[in-house]
Amino acid sequence: MKARTVTLLPGDLIGRDLAGPVTELLADAGADITWEWVEEVADEDGICDGCLESVRRNGVALKGPFQTPPGVGNLSPSVALRKALDLYAGVRHVKNLQGLPSRYADIDLVVIRENTEDVYAGLEHEVHPGVVESIKVVSRAASERIFRFAYRYARSNGRRRLAIIHKANIMKQSDGLFLKVGREVGDDYPDVESRSLIVDNTCMQLVQRPHQFDVLVCGNLYGDIISDLAAGLVGGISAVWGVDQGDDCAMFEAIHGRVPELLGKDKANPLPMVLPAIKLLSHIGQYQVADRLLAAVEKVLVKGKHLTADLGGKARTSTMIKAIRDAL
Repeated sequence: MKARTVTLLPGDLIGRDLAGPVTELLADAGADITWEWVEEVADEDGICDGCLESVRRNGVALKGPFQTPPGVGNLSPSVALRKALDLYAGVRHVKNLQGLPSRYADIDLVVIRENTEDVYAGLEHEVHPGVVESIKVVSRAASERIFRFAYRYARSNGRRRLAIIHKANIMKQSDGLFLKVGREVGDDYPDVESRSLIVDNTCMQLVQRPHQFDVLVCGNLYGDIISDLAAGLVGGISAVWGVDQGDDCAMFEAIHGRVPELLGKDKANPLPMVLPAIKLLSHIGQYQVADRLLAAVEKVLVKGKHLTADLGGKARTSTMIKAIRDAL
């Protein structure tokens, strides 16, 4: 097992409560990680140089939730980090956890989201008082890049079906280009079966017959919505993890909000920070530690005795983390 240095971006509010206990839990599980804490991520001028240098140097980061600053045109630190580090692929793995109640069993799908373009990029302006215009940008270069990433991901992870999600029936040029490029790239990967679905039909199909899906590739806005919808299939954000990935860096992130009402109260669910940390371990090659920690998490969920309130229990954060540690 090779030791690694990993950048830790604790985030705002509840992320700061969870970062320390979660890193200690990983150490107890046997992780060989040196954490490089970065407290100051952004200021009024944007992402701090020290933060970017740390992530680029280490190549991998664990990130807590951040607040979007008020004011027109201000990007959230999460979006700004994706742009600055060119983390063009958002990957959300949606799979049942043992012991966590959900509406469906045996769900195992992946949502891959293009992170850099589309209306989610926040290119907006007021063209006239009371009239606001939002610009949807879709380029061949970014579309080809995300589809090649997605097809390679499918092939390397033993996944054989890929769905291209779009609204090309209405947005014939923007989504039409995305769909066209997806089909063209698919020709280079004949071992991965591909099809296309309109985004609204996709949402209905996910609710009615989710097991038909394997890998879904979406533009930025559709991917943001569909990934949360898919999380609801397996018990919500407690059961899923996210990673923003580029060619040189990967940023594993907690996908819950900042939960200011729980700050300092020892009541927050630790899983939204623990699960991406487990996947980070696999990413850096510490597979046995990752498997051991995931097994411990599922033992605690199955027993159901030490769960936080949002999971149906009465335990404190520290109590649940101790239970996971004891289950190692």
